[in-house]
Amino acid sequence: MKSLKLTLFTALISFTMTATAQVTDSAYVRNNYTKIERQIPMRDGVKLFTAIYIPKDQSKKYPFLINRTPYTVSPYGEDKYKLSLGSFPGLMREGFIFVYQDVRGRWMSEGEFEDIRPQTTKKGKKDIDESTDTYDTIDWLVKNIQNNNGKAGISGISYPGFYSTTSLPNAHPALKAVSPQAPVTDWFLGDDFHHNGSLFLMDAFSFMSNFGVPRPKPITPDKGPKGFVFPIQDNYRFYLEAGSVKNLKDKYFADSIKFWNNLFKHPNLDTFWRARLITPHLTNVKPAVMVVGGFFDAEDAYGTFATYKAIEKQNPGANNILVAGPWFHGGWVRSTGSSFGDIQFGQPTSTYYQENLELPFFKFYLKGEGNFNPAEANIFVTGSNQWKRFNAWPPAETESKNLYLQPNGKLAFTKVGRTDSWDEYVSDPANPVPYQDGVQARRTREYMIDDQRFAARRPDVKTYQTDVLTEDITLTGPVLANLVVATTGTDADYVVKLIDVYPEDAPNPSPNPKNLMMGGYQMLVRGEIMRGKYRNSFEKPEAFVPNAITKVNYALPDVAHTFKKGHRIMIQIQNTWFPLADRNPQKFMDIYQAEPKDFQKATHKIYHDTFNSSFITVNVLKP
Repeated sequence: MKSLKLTLFTALISFTMTATAQVTDSAYVRNNYTKIERQIPMRDGVKLFTAIYIPKDQSKKYPFLINRTPYTVSPYGEDKYKLSLGSFPGLMREGFIFVYQDVRGRWMSEGEFEDIRPQTTKKGKKDIDESTDTYDTIDWLVKNIQNNNGKAGISGISYPGFYSTTSLPNAHPALKAVSPQAPVTDWFLGDDFHHNGSLFLMDAFSFMSNFGVPRPKPITPDKGPKGFVFPIQDNYRFYLEAGSVKNLKDKYFADSIKFWNNLFKHPNLDTFWRARLITPHLTNVKPAVMVVGGFFDAEDAYGTFATYKAIEKQNPGANNILVAGPWFHGGWVRSTGSSFGDIQFGQPTSTYYQENLELPFFKFYLKGEGNFNPAEANIFVTGSNQWKRFNAWPPAETESKNLYLQPNGKLAFTKVGRTDSWDEYVSDPANPVPYQDGVQARRTREYMIDDQRFAARRPDVKTYQTDVLTEDITLTGPVLANLVVATTGTDADYVVKLIDVYPEDAPNPSPNPKNLMMGGYQMLVRGEIMRGKYRNSFEKPEAFVPNAITKVNYALPDVAHTFKKGHRIMIQIQNTWFPLADRNPQKFMDIYQAEPKDFQKATHKIYHDTFNSSFITVNVLKP
């Protein structure tokens, strides 16, 4: 009983301290902003719930800073305030009219929700998409909220980043500045749900088991769906013991999750996925745009670079810049950015970003205040741990080079001279390669940068590394995998990982509470998977011919990393990355319909000889 009382007392103290901190944090908002709530009408009559925080100081006019979200604008009630406004304190204290809106069909907004809602071809005045909803919202705000200066900005991270991107097509004239941050962009090729056609299992299941539960009418979070309770607190075991993706659906979802059903209906890149791609619609972009993302973002690293590049390609004169740093998902405002995982960056990169990029961006374009002279691409290069300013992304001052896989686990910029060289091994879906060392209950964000020595020890992971580098080598931009392989199966996945190997005498951190051994540390710089049947076409999958030499070429997301003198560059290749990505049965079929009996072992060969060279193409920054 004494122990129970102590536990309850501790919990009460913790709750009281948390509540006190929240009151303190929200004091600035309450003292400096007035909150109102409105149902803003869209052109088709649907009303979207919108919380508006207006500065109490009415001695000057203010621009709007908008965040449209599917994740709730709570707390609800004009007497209930957010703890803070904007994505970091500097924005809140600068003073904007902060606008938070539940998107159509989510939480307290009317209408029907649709994931990454497609753009529509407007045939009538009532046709809607996310672009029209943003337009109508801004139009209403400018006309109905007093003391505004006629300018609006919009930003958001992840899914709200998608809604930021969708504000750009046919933008409202008052929209002057947009910052899509880690924007959801392509759920088939590279963000969240799929990477190159391979289902990102943990993210898809965990997200949709809660987010995908239907909402029949407007509802507040306290009455909304609860999170899925995992019966096993070991993600590797949970997904492996499920047996297949089909078994997961049958056991836990049935037909209750609409988007999960759509995954099964559309295993290939078809009109369903094409319709949800926003990038083709990013034309005639008029607002200033700042696309932001993290190189170590486990969710939407792809979307950051794809969005920036699409705007550049389709709008030669657009005012469009890129910011990319050493961050996890949203790390630029959710951490100091001084470190991530085991790796230190030597400076608070997030603070630099907030003070020198985002705050000046919105002040300049929405208030006409201050100076804003960024580079075209503002990039933090890890390894050397320096901010770099480039005139283009990828940088023009680079040289394309090939890193060739060699016999005996070697890696070099020179082509192999031998004519009969390959590595052979067995991949068993019943014993897939973990995506990270140790046991985790949920997918971690740190796997994007973590030590890969655990994988290098496995016989089904092939490892190639350079000699010790005699000078610094900085890689920027895309990384292209060019593999020559063979398999005894009719399908296979291929995972390529670019790794920075630390010297054996690399010092351990001090203090060192995790007892890290940095000597020989294998830091993951970039990893990506390719579902082999899509090697020639994502629309029309093709079986492998057993034992036939086959090319598998694909792009990894962009990098910016310096491999320091004394380090080595390593490439790891494997066929499973579990349960990050679902398992391939290694037979040509619709994997969404695979039963446990369909999964089979396969023998793989990776070729590295004169006529069948496997290599990784990188862009080396010129000194």
